[in-house]
Amino acid sequence: MYACCVRDPKHKVKRVKTKMMPRKSGDLSFTYDIIQAYESKYLAQVTLENGNPLGRLDQWNLTWEWMRGEFIYTMRGAYTHKMGAGDCIFGKAAQFYQGLDFSQVMNCQKKPVIADLPLERANDTKTGKLPYCCRNGTLLPTIMDPSQSKSIFQLEVFKLPPEMNRTALYPPERWKIIGLLNPDYKCGAPIRVEPTEFPDPSGLPATTSAIATWQVVCNITKHTKTSSHCCVSFSAYYNSSVVPCNTCACGCSDDNVDATCNKNAPAMLLPSEAILVPFKNRTMKAVAWAKIKHFHVPRPLPCGDNCGVSVNWHLLSDYRNGWSVRITLFNWEKVNFANWFAAFQMKRSGRGFEKAYSFNGTLFKNLNHTIFLQGVPGMNYLVGEMNGTNPKVNPPVPGKQQSVISFTKKLTPGLNIAKGDGFPSRVFFNGDECSLPTYFPVGRGQRNLVCLLQITILHILVISFLVLNNAH
Repeated sequence: MYACCVRDPKHKVKRVKTKMMPRKSGDLSFTYDIIQAYESKYLAQVTLENGNPLGRLDQWNLTWEWMRGEFIYTMRGAYTHKMGAGDCIFGKAAQFYQGLDFSQVMNCQKKPVIADLPLERANDTKTGKLPYCCRNGTLLPTIMDPSQSKSIFQLEVFKLPPEMNRTALYPPERWKIIGLLNPDYKCGAPIRVEPTEFPDPSGLPATTSAIATWQVVCNITKHTKTSSHCCVSFSAYYNSSVVPCNTCACGCSDDNVDATCNKNAPAMLLPSEAILVPFKNRTMKAVAWAKIKHFHVPRPLPCGDNCGVSVNWHLLSDYRNGWSVRITLFNWEKVNFANWFAAFQMKRSGRGFEKAYSFNGTLFKNLNHTIFLQGVPGMNYLVGEMNGTNPKVNPPVPGKQQSVISFTKKLTPGLNIAKGDGFPSRVFFNGDECSLPTYFPVGRGQRNLVCLLQITILHILVISFLVLNNAH
């Protein structure tokens, strides 16, 4: 029995094209470019780009998950926290690559943790020499410095069967990135996009394209009460008490919240000098202040804010043509913050911003009238907390930066500074949105006018009485 196959002349071969999705924008985006491809390995370049005008990353740590047994042989511009080939030697990789020198393998973990290289490695011919690499994990916002809003690293990736051909290219999945006291990001899945084009390395006016490109877009997660890493306290010239950061503003661990403190009690009002003292040393001052002012003292006392950075917004003055604020930054962490920035959203009163006297200040009207502040050259370094001169007597001292900013009322008529218009609606430090108090200081405010009116009427009555007596 024989079978004969005859080609159908009407049949048309359909060329299957890989569907390319359009590139998307987000608060943070990754580009995974395959720039060299071989049968058993490929060279990839990863580009991080900060797309949020107020977003920022410091000492970033990136992790993803290999889905097909891949492992990292070498890397430039970054490194993995764990180095070694233990997972490869006792796995499928060693069975397949029997002649490979695994002592040179950087990482064989399924979920590697990748970090940026320090600045001193930028010119290292083996691990550096890449544009936008080696910045110690710092990504600044574009409005602060566009040249430092991007980071790049490369990695040599080995594959395992059955993906042993040049066209079997797959990116890692489940990308996650975190920074030091920075916003929290939620990343989507990698999507295939048009290959990235690069300038020709020879210097000719030509471009070269990546073999394949994927994009991962991440967005800052919505701020919640316990997801912040910084907090704000309010104070004003017309009230002697400071409204401190909220209880558990940056979270409370269950270990510290049983009988020792109350995570549901509101934070106690403080005297002004108490905000310079770490929370665990404020108890005596807070209780004594409550007794002087006849405030309620909750039992047990409220828990701390647990924030690494706090910002005090003090309403300094309010007069006919303008008003002013004193801003103080406190760093309660042991780490230092270089090139720090703070941003204050003032929807109603921001248009009247005039000047910051010890910081560089800029008003961005297109960002909901946000005032962007950063340290002047030579003062853009917020040091960490240090021990007091006598640790047994003096508590630790936080790193501190302070400035006065002034506003005019010409462009913002009808403001009521003491009734809330003089306080920000949102505050950011190094890209992270800070927790705000639920209320602001109250006091004499407009009642000053009532008191002055009463005094004036009293003077008129006294003068009239004296005139009448003299007439009699």
